Amino acid sequence: MSEFDLLVDQAWPAPHRVAAGDWVYRHAGGVTKRANSVLALGDRTDRGKAIDEAEAFYADLGRSCVFSIGAGATPGLDAELESRGYRLVDPTLVMSRPSVSVEGAADPAIASEPSPEWLDTWWRVDGGRHPEGQDIPAKEWAARILTGVPAVYASLGAEAVGRAVLQGEWLGIYCMAVVPEARRRGLGASVLRGLLGWGAEMGASRAYLVVTEANRGARALYEREGFTVAARYHYRVR
Repeated sequence: MSEFDLLVDQAWPAPHRVAAGDWVYRHAGGVTKRANSVLALGDRTDRGKAIDEAEAFYADLGRSCVFSIGAGATPGLDAELESRGYRLVDPTLVMSRPSVSVEGAADPAIASEPSPEWLDTWWRVDGGRHPEGQDIPAKEWAARILTGVPAVYASLGAEAVGRAVLQGEWLGIYCMAVVPEARRRGLGASVLRGLLGWGAEMGASRAYLVVTEANRGARALYEREGFTVAARYHYRVR
């Protein structure tokens, strides 16, 4: 099993979680596939029945059934989902860096809670993809995910933000966002270096982050900052 399956799940916790054997049904009002999908790990001799039960769980919530398929996914699951007509969506890279030491690190503001301004900046970049029209607003679901585990929140005004989670020797980097009119000015790199510097101070020795394969601009930034591909995952959507 890839340790990244668990690291990503721990750092981006769905507020609503239901264990089903080695599988976990995750729900967060539809805000991000990561928090609204089945984390399907370990062997299952009843794989077909397990898929049926997962589908029923999400149907009761009025949601499509989504599976996260990483290195530790249940053997044969991806092929069976494909045979059932599930679409492959959002191929994603886990990129890692063997050190968190940085030179000439910038000095973004770092806080232990996301301020309204921080949340507004991140939501401006990432929030448009998430559904509204429910009892709990999508932005509130997002805030619950972001604060579900101890984390720090870096910002350069209202132009660029990022989030980091300390996980033993690992530092997980999330929520990297730069508003459109402030891009190509090095702000993303400054936020990233600030978070890496904080991680070094806290005793982390390695860092990782996740980025969709399609996001070439972000991938290029992370490669320049010493990150390389360590693992991959994707989603299967009914």
